[in-house]
Amino acid sequence: MKYASPILVFVDVQEKLNNVIHDKDKLIPRLEKLLKGLALLNVPVLWLEQYPKGLGTTVESLKEILSADGYSPIVKNTFSAWGSTEFQEKLKESGADHILLAGMESHICVFQTARDLLLENYDVDVIVDCVSSRTKENKDLGIDRMIGYGAGTTGLESLLFELLETADHPAFKDISRLIK
Repeated sequence: MKYASPILVFVDVQEKLNNVIHDKDKLIPRLEKLLKGLALLNVPVLWLEQYPKGLGTTVESLKEILSADGYSPIVKNTFSAWGSTEFQEKLKESGADHILLAGMESHICVFQTARDLLLENYDVDVIVDCVSSRTKENKDLGIDRMIGYGAGTTGLESLLFELLETADHPAFKDISRLIK
């Protein structure tokens, strides 16, 4: 699959959620690689935070990467990002037609965002090793429900190499080093 005009929708990877998330010790390093890899490939990011007063802000290492790339969070109170007018406006301004999803929790905010984007006729791929929930069962449930609505699936390494397309790409060596 070719990604004509992709954008990452980075959903709610916040401190208080992270404290209880399934497999967080693997998830956060993967998300760091994802953000760094997409930056090398000039793929833009829409960064979301769900009610930061209650859930805290984005995990510090990820916040540093996103801030360094010039992004700031879109604060939302709806579970689906589509419920945020600011999100809708920024997504439309981006011109993106293919949504890549990563974040927390796969069965709530990630799922509802995917569902609504699919209903709005966006192409959506969930990066399955870059989403999680408090339990593995809920992570899997969220992924299954997204697939049921028509989302595609990919993994971190698959995605980065699919975006590269060739070892001749100027970012190939940097991406290769990043995933090792």
